[in-house]
Amino acid sequence: MAEAAILSGMSGPLSGIRVLELAGIGPGPFAGMLLADLGADVIRVDRAQSVVPDDGRPSRDLLARGRRSVGVDLKHPEGVEAVLRLVESSDVLIEGFRPGVTERLGLGPDVCLARNPKLVYGRMTGWGQQGPYAQAAGHDINYIALAGALDHFGRAGQPPTPPINLVGDFGGGGMLLAFGITSALVERATSGQGQVIDAAMVDGAALLMTMFHAIPMGPRGTNLLDSGAPHYDAYECADRTFISIGSLEPQFYAELRKLVGLDGPEWDDQGDQAHWPVRKEELAAIFRTKTRGQWCELLELTDVCFAPVLSMAEAPQHPHNVARGTFVEAEGIVQPGPAPRFSRTAPALDRPPSRPGRHTEEVLAERGFTEDEIAGLRDAGAVR
Repeated sequence: MAEAAILSGMSGPLSGIRVLELAGIGPGPFAGMLLADLGADVIRVDRAQSVVPDDGRPSRDLLARGRRSVGVDLKHPEGVEAVLRLVESSDVLIEGFRPGVTERLGLGPDVCLARNPKLVYGRMTGWGQQGPYAQAAGHDINYIALAGALDHFGRAGQPPTPPINLVGDFGGGGMLLAFGITSALVERATSGQGQVIDAAMVDGAALLMTMFHAIPMGPRGTNLLDSGAPHYDAYECADRTFISIGSLEPQFYAELRKLVGLDGPEWDDQGDQAHWPVRKEELAAIFRTKTRGQWCELLELTDVCFAPVLSMAEAPQHPHNVARGTFVEAEGIVQPGPAPRFSRTAPALDRPPSRPGRHTEEVLAERGFTEDEIAGLRDAGAVR
């Protein structure tokens, strides 16, 4: 498992970019993590009431890694003014509240862009800044449902299966916001102007489904990529672990037939959907005759398109992930390392997840607040 190289403090491609993140949950912090992973100086504005004495133990909030934290009371006028002063020296602001909340706090895009016309103001919501659902509460499952994605996850004849919160919160949410922010930073280099980004998880989840809008789709669990095809699925082994098979192309399917022993003429027509259910049952019976390790010995590194199905505990130990340094250990916690890879500006994890308010005075002093100003804010309860 990689440690030293990726934790050495080398700057990433976003080194020099200053980001202000109004603390939230899920996709907003994930976007902040991605930017911090790639070298941005991300300051997280945590609620003053969440600041507690530092007990010296590392935080397990991995989405908070890579940045410093200031504790601010956003309902205190002096706290709001302190944040606006930080806005003046920032390149990016991230917020994940319901539409209109930051406006009511006095930190809306109009106010912030008046203070800093070059600011990229990133807004992360489930439903977007406008539309009939804009003010409704929701979670990942709801956003991907409305986007037309959830209906296609699951087995035939079964209800839709939520794919944990990867499609809405992270793929269609935080990652889309991070992409929007970096795109706006590129545009700003030409125009010299900031702008507002409306990143909505319902939009992002719909975007992830783009390819499938051009493909005729049958009922859930009966299609090529959703467990309908016998040659593209996960199968249980003799030791109750699982393997994955993705033999889509004819040459890969031929390799599967050769190595697994699918000799009969009934296996000739790979695209015969009418017989897929029977072929799946037969293939499942075959895969149950060996352990996962035995199938790895036979199929790993072949053109079958094969991989063992690993748990989160197993994945960091697999030789391929070890060789690439896909996972790192920081502060005693094993976690995915920054991605993607860069040839010159290698990213690094140079800060562990921070406790709320851990860097309040440090950050304020760095951004031009005097000792008396910091003391005044602290005494007033505007910061902690």
